Amino acid sequence: MAMAAPAIREMAWRWRGLFLVLTAWMMQIPFSEAFYLPGVAPQDFPQGAELQVKVNKLSSIRTQLPYEYYSLGLCKPKKVINSAENLGEVLRGDRIENSPYVLHMREDTFCNIVCRIDKLQAKAAKKLKKRIEEEYRVNMILDNLPVAVFKQRPESSYKIYERGYPVGFKGTYADQAGVEKYFINNHLSFVVYYHKDPESTTARIVGFEVTPSSIKHSYQAPWNKEKTRLSTCNPDTKQPLNPSSSPQEVEEGEEIIFTYDATFKASEVKWASRWDMYLLMTDDQIHWFSIVNSLMIVLFLSGMVAMIMLRTLRRDISKYNQLETQEEAQEETGWKLVHGDVFRPPANAGLLCTYVGTGVQFLGMTLVTMLFAVLGFLSPANRGGLMTAMLLLWVFMGSVAGYASARLYKAFKGSDWKKNTLKTAFMFPGIIFTIFFILNAIIWGEKSSGAIPFTTMFALVALWFGISVPLVFVGSYFGYKKPAAEDPVRTNKIPRQIPEQSWYMHPVFSILIGGILPFGAVFIELFFILTSIWFHQFYYIFGFLFIVFVILIVTCAEITIVLCYFQLCSEDYHWWWRAYLTSGSSALYLFLYATFYFFTKLEITMVASGILYFGYMTMISYSFFVFTGTIGFYACYWFVRIIYASVKID
Repeated sequence: MAMAAPAIREMAWRWRGLFLVLTAWMMQIPFSEAFYLPGVAPQDFPQGAELQVKVNKLSSIRTQLPYEYYSLGLCKPKKVINSAENLGEVLRGDRIENSPYVLHMREDTFCNIVCRIDKLQAKAAKKLKKRIEEEYRVNMILDNLPVAVFKQRPESSYKIYERGYPVGFKGTYADQAGVEKYFINNHLSFVVYYHKDPESTTARIVGFEVTPSSIKHSYQAPWNKEKTRLSTCNPDTKQPLNPSSSPQEVEEGEEIIFTYDATFKASEVKWASRWDMYLLMTDDQIHWFSIVNSLMIVLFLSGMVAMIMLRTLRRDISKYNQLETQEEAQEETGWKLVHGDVFRPPANAGLLCTYVGTGVQFLGMTLVTMLFAVLGFLSPANRGGLMTAMLLLWVFMGSVAGYASARLYKAFKGSDWKKNTLKTAFMFPGIIFTIFFILNAIIWGEKSSGAIPFTTMFALVALWFGISVPLVFVGSYFGYKKPAAEDPVRTNKIPRQIPEQSWYMHPVFSILIGGILPFGAVFIELFFILTSIWFHQFYYIFGFLFIVFVILIVTCAEITIVLCYFQLCSEDYHWWWRAYLTSGSSALYLFLYATFYFFTKLEITMVASGILYFGYMTMISYSFFVFTGTIGFYACYWFVRIIYASVKID
């Protein structure tokens, strides 16, 4: 039975989901660990097993342009092998390759020589200086764990880790004050933490740290990689570095020797919790009290709005249903007066149907992605898994988009359903793809690894035209085939004249006001999302994000219903587009906040990087507009149907 337990545990890691809690209880795994198991099975390493350190892209928060590690012209293995990458990894610019850094499980080694650059060429020196100036960091991977650099904050008692180590740094010599030089980190001190299985001789890797150093190595000529012993560090005495050695300067003609140490340390951290160290990679602590307080305020406001609406509507409906005489009916005021025009199709009805169908597609994709993330299928260990899942879900949700668009289009008594379906299938994806193509051309011009290869671009187009578009037509066919939803009241042939509106009921003013509350529900969480994206950190609080997602839906629905009610009470029946734009205007505040974030938090100086930032934030804001607008529209549509079906109409 003891021998079978590891196999059962492996199966639980792979096939959790709905059975996660039950499996954790049966195997007596702590629930905290059960909900945070990365999406890969653990690997047991015997003592002395060869561990291959892999290199990933070079990244910088100042340029946001990733580059391949070997673009620096540094040490290479005999044969560079590219690791298999999923669609999400390619879109993120990941380029995972093998490296000449080889470790052996639980065997400490010191002063290992990787390679020697006899004379640094002028072109290579210029590129290295540029990467150091732009604060690029090297990303490495060991057993699917990214390398981290320990950083102790003086005012904090807990550890802070940064992802990747810097290529180099700028500094001055003590005897050359004011003369700034560039130095490269050519010595790496790896620390690998392992958790040993008490019942066997194997162990699992639970941590991967590195301390980079710059040291100008010296030796007795002639050079021989196998026999030469460096005077700056000695593997026999186990002294990694000579503290009195000078740093390695980056200049044309310089000789650079790359070395590394490897130390293995036992750890009490279990494999299921090994990603916890990466969750403290930000210098900004998560102020839980502030976030929860903000959410409670939003919930309180939503409850107040719902209570007021229920009491006011109940009074209105009761009053209208008690009118008995014709004279009393003629003195009616408020939203009942526009019952003959409230379901009149809006201007540009086809465009509204397109946006609503796309919004339903977004809602379905986001909801399913959230559920997968909360259940642990999209953990940080699944590199690129989140983006891949979102793309595939978007494609397969095309049928839902076509169905929702066709149903609304038929309710508007539209006849050209094929044209409406084409707009649903191509409009939003076409706009996003055009912006994405332009941004990719800019990245390609910068010779960055973030540029999408032609084969990947072809795969995206194939997913769009080969799967998404046919599914939109399938959904549209079934949606248009169903009978149209019957309106609770009849529409008059002649439109009613809309009286002059008060200044506070002006469409622009009410729309802009309506977007504030939904944005207020998410802006604190938005800060952490933007930080994880642009500062290359891991986002992991999917459970809390799901709560914020639900709060956003409730807030969009309620604020749209309230403003729609005020609009109808003012005898303005043009509510279709305004309902969509009311909650959708929160995307404007999102873009303004992104602009504020750019100038206050980021240090981007390159024009191309700035264009990339605002280009991607435009795509995100546009998507957020479609998503929130659809929520508000359907909430208002449901509200209008309910209230007009509840009163007696002659």
